[in-house]
Amino acid sequence: MQSRLKHLFWATAVGLLVTGAPCLANEAGEQLYAQQCVRCHGQQGAGTEDYPSPLAGDLSVDQLAEQIRLTMPADNPESLTRDEAQNIARYVHDSFYSAIARARLEPPAIELARLTVNQYRQVTADLVGSFLWQASIGDERGLSAEYYGDRNPKGRDKAALTRTDATIDFQFGTEVPVPEIEDPFRYSMRWKGVVLPTETGWHEFIVRTEHACRLWVNDNETAVIDRWVKSGDDDEYRAKVYLLGGRAYPLKLEFSRGTQGVSDEKLHEKYKKVSEASIQLMWAPPMGAVQVIPTRCLAPFEAPPAYACTTHFPPDDRSYGWERGTAVSQSWFDATTAAAIETATYVCDRLNRLAGTNDKDEQRHEKLQQFCHKFAERAFRRPLNEELRQRYVDQHFEQLDDEEMATRRALLMTLTSPRFLFREASGGDEPQNTAARLALSLWDSLPDEELRSAAAEDRLSSDDALRDQASRMLADPRARRKLRQFLFTWLQVDSVVDLHKNSERYPQFDAHTVADLRTSLDLLLDEVVWSDDSDYRRLFLTDEVFLNQRLAQFYGLGGEPPADFAKARLDDGERAGVITHPYVMSKFAHSDVTSPIHRGVFLVRGVMGHALKPPPEAIAPLSPDLHPDLTTRERVTLQTQPPACMTCHHLINPLGFTLERFDAVGRLRDTEQDKPIDDRGEYQPQQGPAVSLSGARELAEFLADSDEVSQAFTEQMFRYLVQQSLEAYGPAVAKRLHESFVESKYSIRQLAVEVAVVSSRVGRDDDLASQSSK
Repeated sequence: MQSRLKHLFWATAVGLLVTGAPCLANEAGEQLYAQQCVRCHGQQGAGTEDYPSPLAGDLSVDQLAEQIRLTMPADNPESLTRDEAQNIARYVHDSFYSAIARARLEPPAIELARLTVNQYRQVTADLVGSFLWQASIGDERGLSAEYYGDRNPKGRDKAALTRTDATIDFQFGTEVPVPEIEDPFRYSMRWKGVVLPTETGWHEFIVRTEHACRLWVNDNETAVIDRWVKSGDDDEYRAKVYLLGGRAYPLKLEFSRGTQGVSDEKLHEKYKKVSEASIQLMWAPPMGAVQVIPTRCLAPFEAPPAYACTTHFPPDDRSYGWERGTAVSQSWFDATTAAAIETATYVCDRLNRLAGTNDKDEQRHEKLQQFCHKFAERAFRRPLNEELRQRYVDQHFEQLDDEEMATRRALLMTLTSPRFLFREASGGDEPQNTAARLALSLWDSLPDEELRSAAAEDRLSSDDALRDQASRMLADPRARRKLRQFLFTWLQVDSVVDLHKNSERYPQFDAHTVADLRTSLDLLLDEVVWSDDSDYRRLFLTDEVFLNQRLAQFYGLGGEPPADFAKARLDDGERAGVITHPYVMSKFAHSDVTSPIHRGVFLVRGVMGHALKPPPEAIAPLSPDLHPDLTTRERVTLQTQPPACMTCHHLINPLGFTLERFDAVGRLRDTEQDKPIDDRGEYQPQQGPAVSLSGARELAEFLADSDEVSQAFTEQMFRYLVQQSLEAYGPAVAKRLHESFVESKYSIRQLAVEVAVVSSRVGRDDDLASQSSK
C-alpha cells in the first residue's frame, strides 16, 4: 500500500509540475515524430532493433532541438526547419526524454544498497577503533625528534636534544648530527608521531641508511623494518603497509650509529665504523612515486593503531558515475566472509585491550559478553532488543565454555549479518536510522558517540538539529577525505590515472612530475574547499597553481622556484582553475598531442552534467602523421563531421576547442604546426541563446556564472555523498538544494551539510509524500 501511495504521489506531483504532459503535448511535434522519428526510435522513444538505445537524457528543449536539426533524420540531416526541430524537441522532451517525464512514467525509488568496498573498510576501522582512545591531531606537522649521545635511544628525559623535525632526510657525514652530541661515531635518534596518508591502499615504506634502524608503522609492538643489528652492505629496507586515506597512523623510527652488540668501550673504539652516516624515511604511496615522506603527511601527535581491512573485494558498480553498493554476487559474499574472518581475528588478537579486561580478571566472561553486545549495537547502528541480543551474542556464551570461541562466533555472526552489511536493512525514520544515514553521507562510516547519544535522546528530529550535527561532523578528517574524493571524482581523476607521455617530446614529464601534479591539484582543492568562504566558483576562476621546484621549472615559472609547494600565478593569469590545471589537462590528452574530444567530453559530462551516449563504434583518432599540415582542431573537425558523429560532437568539440592553448602536458602555447592556436568555441545553454567562448578564461567565467553548471554540481555532490539518485527524494529536492547553494554564496561545505540533512531525513521505506512538506 505504501509503495502504491508513493507512486500515486509521484504521478500527481510530477504531473502538476509538467506543463507539457502528453495530454497537452505539442500536436505538431507529435505528428512530426511519427513521420520522421518513430521508425528508428520507436514509440515513446523506447528504441528499435536498429536503434536499441531509448531516447532519454538531460538536454533542454533548445539543446535537443539544435541536435535534432543538425543530425536528424539520419538519412537526411539538416532537412528539418528550426521550427520543426523545435516542435519535435518539445514533444520528445515533455513526453519521455526529460528526467521529469521519465519520473512520471516510472517513479524513481531509493534503492536497497549494501556497504560499498570503501564504506566497509571505513566502517570496520571505526567499529574496532570505537573501543580505543581517540586521537586528536592538531595543525603542527613533522615528527617529534629525540637525539641521544649513546647508541641506544632511551627515555625522552635522557635525550641530549628534543625538537620537531619536518622530514627525515639527513646527511650527517662524519660529523655530529647536532651540537649537543659530542661523539660523531656514537649517537642515536628516535622520531615519533603519526603518518597521514591521503590515498587508500598499500603504502611501501622505505628507510635508507648505512647504519642500524627500526621502523614501526600502525603497530607499536612489532617493527615492520628491523635492522637493529646491522650486517652486510645493504642500505635500503622496504615494507608494505595497508592504510586508509584521511586517517592518522602511529609511526616510530629509531636510528643508531655505533657498534651494535659491543658493550665494551675498548672494543667499541676498535670496531667503530668511520663511514659516513645518513638516514631517509621515504614511501611510495598509491598513485605516487618514491619520495621522502613530506612534512604535510607527518604530525607530532599520538594515535592508537587502527584497523585496516585488506581483504580484496570485487569492484563496486560505477556505471552511474558514482560508487553504488547495488550489485550482490557470489564473489561479494565470499569477500565479506573473508573480511569478517580477518576482522574477527584482528579483534581477538587484541581482545583484552579492546574489552578492557585481562586473562586473570574474574569478570572476564561478563566483560567479553558485554563487549560483544556493544560491538553488535555499533555494527548494526541501533540498540539490540532481547531477540537480537540472544541471537547474535548470548546464545554463544550459553553454549560454549570457551569464552574466546564464543566471542569469535559472536563477532563473525555480527559481521556477516545483513544488518551490518546493508546500509539500511530496515528503512524507516527512527532516530538511529537518521544518525546512520548522516554518518554514511559525510563519513562513509558509523555514527560516533555524540551522534549515537543524540539519536538515543531523540535530538535529531528537526532540520536545525541535523544541521548542527552535520556542521560538527564536517570538521572531522573523514569528512575532509570524502569531499576530497568527491572532487577528484567530479574531475574524473579519482582512480589510477595513466599520464604516460612521449618521452622524446616531453623528456622531463616522468613519474615524479605526475605525482607532484596530483599533489598540486590536491592542495588547490583543499585550499578552496577549506577557505573561509569555500566558494565553488573559485574552482573555475582562480589563476593560481600550487608548484614546487620541479613543477616550477617544468612549467616555466619565472623567478626563484619555491623549495616546497606554494601558490604561484602561472602564465600571467591565463589559467582557469581546475579546468586548466596541468594534471587535468594531461589526463585529457594523448601521449603527444592534445585531445579536444576528451576535454570536451569531460566538460559536457563531468562539469555540465549531461549524459552522453557511447559512440556507435570505437574509432581511433586521426594520426598527425597522416595529416602533417593540419592542427589538432582541424583533424578533429575533419574526423567528426559525419552526421552520426555530430549527434554528440556538436556539443563536445566546441567546448574542447576552448582549451587548445594547453598542450598534452598542460603547458601554455600559442601555436601548433606554425599556425596560431584557434581556441574559439561555443555552447548552447539550456536556457537562452548560444554563447560564444574565446579561450579558457571565458569558458571558466561562463561556468562559474552558470546556473546549469552549479545545478549539475549540486546533483553530483548529492549522488556521491548519498549514493542514491537525487530524483528518488522527491521532485522539489533538487531545486531546494540548489537554492540553498546559491543563498550560501556557493559554499561547498554548506552544500555538503544541506545534502546530509536532506538525505538523512528520508529512508528507503519512507513515504515521500509525507516528507515533501517538511
